[in-house]
Formats: sequence, structure tokens, C-alpha cells
Amino acid sequence: MAGLRTAAILHWFLGLGFGIPGVFGIRNLAAGRGILYFMGFPTYGKGPFERVGIQTTVPLLSAFVFVCFLECVAGWLLWSGARSGAILSFALLALGAAFWWGFALPIPPILAVAATALIVVNWEFLV
Repeated sequence: MAGLRTAAILHWFLGLGFGIPGVFGIRNLAAGRGILYFMGFPTYGKGPFERVGIQTTVPLLSAFVFVCFLECVAGWLLWSGARSGAILSFALLALGAAFWWGFALPIPPILAVAATALIVVNWEFLV
């Protein structure tokens, strides 16, 4: 059960750690100030999305923040040991991966692999 709780914490870290800055990024874009910079790095811009012609926009960033919200939901479900949390976690891998690649986010894939491994190893504890 501790493995599932650790996976839940990883999902919360992903959801809150990238979703909250996404909300600030949406605010910045909506105000016409362009992408937000944090510690000198562009947040959710200047990555592969832009290199293939997809500009960072409020709708694109809103979709990413929604995926981050779903990461938090998956974490909440996993914390309670619900199998639906594991299924949501697996479904979010593809959605999240598109954004992680497009925004050039290196940390989320590592955390997602760790959470997935923890879920698979602790599958028997899910109800």
C-alpha cells in the first residue's frame, strides 16, 4: 500500500508542480505578455511544439492544466487504493507525454515511469 501512496504523491507533484505554473502562464498569455519565464527558463514555450509550428496559446496551456488536474485526481484515487486511479494514471501517460514532449519538460516522464512501476508492482492492493 505504501507503493500506491508514493505513486499518488508523484501524481500530486506532477499535477500541482506543473499545473500551478500553468495557471500563471495562462494569466500571462491572456494579458498579452507572452510566455512566462521562471528562473530564466521559458515555461511552456520555446520547445518542440513551437519548432513544429504549434504556438503556446491559452487553449493549449488550458488543456495542459486540465491534464495536470487529472493527475491530481489520479493521485487522490490511488491514495484511497482505487483501481480507477491506476487506469486514469495509465490513460494520462499518453496525454501527458504529448505535452511533456511539446513543452520540453524533462522531469515528468521520469516521475511518470516511477509512478507506473509502483502501480504495476502494487496492483494486487487495488480495489
